[in-house]
Amino acid sequence: MARRHDDYRFLKIRDVIGAINQKVNLMGVVVEFSIPKQSRGTDYFCKLKIVDESCQSSGITVNIFAENMEKLPHIESDGDIIQFFHVVIKAHHGEVYALFNKKFSSFALFEGKSGKNFIPHQVSPKYHSRDDDKKFIAGLRTWLLNFQHDAGTSKAFSLSEIKEGHNFDLVCKILHVCEVSKDNWMLFLWDGTDTPPLSIQTKLEDEMENPLPLQLESLPLPRDVLCTFPSIGTILRVPIDQEKEKLGLHLIGSGRWMKFSNIISKEQSGLWQGMLLPSTWLQYLSNEDNIVIHRQRFSDERASSKWEKMPLSSFPWPSRVTETDHEHVPFVTLMDVLTYAEVTAKFKCVVRVLATYPCRVEDFRSPHGVYRIRLTLEDPTARIHAFLYAEDGETFFDGFPSFDVLKRKRNKLLGITERDDGKEVEMALRNPPWVQCCIKSYYLDKRDIWGSRHFRIFGTRIVLN
Repeated sequence: MARRHDDYRFLKIRDVIGAINQKVNLMGVVVEFSIPKQSRGTDYFCKLKIVDESCQSSGITVNIFAENMEKLPHIESDGDIIQFFHVVIKAHHGEVYALFNKKFSSFALFEGKSGKNFIPHQVSPKYHSRDDDKKFIAGLRTWLLNFQHDAGTSKAFSLSEIKEGHNFDLVCKILHVCEVSKDNWMLFLWDGTDTPPLSIQTKLEDEMENPLPLQLESLPLPRDVLCTFPSIGTILRVPIDQEKEKLGLHLIGSGRWMKFSNIISKEQSGLWQGMLLPSTWLQYLSNEDNIVIHRQRFSDERASSKWEKMPLSSFPWPSRVTETDHEHVPFVTLMDVLTYAEVTAKFKCVVRVLATYPCRVEDFRSPHGVYRIRLTLEDPTARIHAFLYAEDGETFFDGFPSFDVLKRKRNKLLGITERDDGKEVEMALRNPPWVQCCIKSYYLDKRDIWGSRHFRIFGTRIVLN
């Protein structure tokens, strides 16, 4: 009978240190979890960190192995409660953890403090309900009402603070998860702020054979997906290029605020990207979390402001390299341009000009003297190609200046460094200035107006001091 009574007993987390190499039952609130992945063998693996009223800060990590991905715990929201039966307490290099063995361990997942019933939303194959489960769950739910987990969100970075090659914690919203090409998946993360502009390392001559990409994914996202994205703030791409990691992506829900602990930022083609690490932890955050409320309010205020759609790094005002014919028209972002409800429209944006094609100013005009140039424009929300054509090019460059003047204007626009003698500094990084410009959209094919949509610069001119 004593043995059966022990089967029903849940050990407090603070007491596990005295149960090394013993099978115990644990129950706690899930505060962090790892991305499920395939182990080095044939099993699938994830880690959970749970707390209870006896150990509210550090908690304990539970390492879980299962035959397939579906048999691992699927954490659905912040505050999920999990029961573990017959897990083995282990110690490694002074760290105590629990090991879930698929042969004899079991678990059940329940809603947290908002739960209305005692029916688990997921159980493992060997789980058997117990009569005493309800009172233990009810006790944890009552404790949860006044429990505030220190998620460390106050130390988390925003996207406006990231630095290349640095590890950091990020509180953000998952906008989208998808397979961007065969066997290549990507997370799209957002927090309402703008990533810092990156210097451009490519040569202008590369634009013909190897142009700067408009996005990290090989093909642009469908328009119906883009239209669900916010119009302000950078959307950080996080490619999942490891076979073992991408397997668990379907368990991460879109539209949720999360904390990513220990990810790294990198640069690719002048675009920011995030990379998950084997040590990355994830945590769902409530919409009522203070940092979530703060970041959502910040983005809402930016979106409703007449002028604050400018890139944060362009404040208090973009450079005076360009002027427009519509000085009092409010700015919009390139994401606004891409997702506008009508095919043809006019916009005013603050952008950086990253590249021109052709690159040589001698080739900016056709043999008949008509301007025909493709510009690569960027703001924190997107990149697009926009064309300078005919009379719009004449306005932009103030007629038909000499090649020397045209080159000075191009270099000013692209952030190309010049020496005192007027020659360009070879292999220098480019940091194009923020400039304002007017953009109009149009289509080439009436049978496919969205698919043939293009953009042109108009009503804009370069000003040389």
